[in-house]
Amino acid sequence: MGTLNISIPDEMRTWIDNQVESGRYANASDYIRDLIRHNQSEKDAIRMALVEGELSGESDLTVLDIIAKQKSKK
Repeated sequence: MGTLNISIPDEMRTWIDNQVESGRYANASDYIRDLIRHNQSEKDAIRMALVEGELSGESDLTVLDIIAKQKSKK
């Protein structure tokens, strides 16, 4: 396993320490690995959504039509 040394502001270090103290994470490395996993999942989900959108074909709606349609759903 590789190692990585980083510098972060004191406020961020306090945040990480609080996350570890909550008991959800064993240590700071565990917390950082979890952040990276979440980021990877988000990027994969965005990539899949873009592919799905490309495969769905073209729409006759304008951008304003799509926005209005979304607003009416709320």
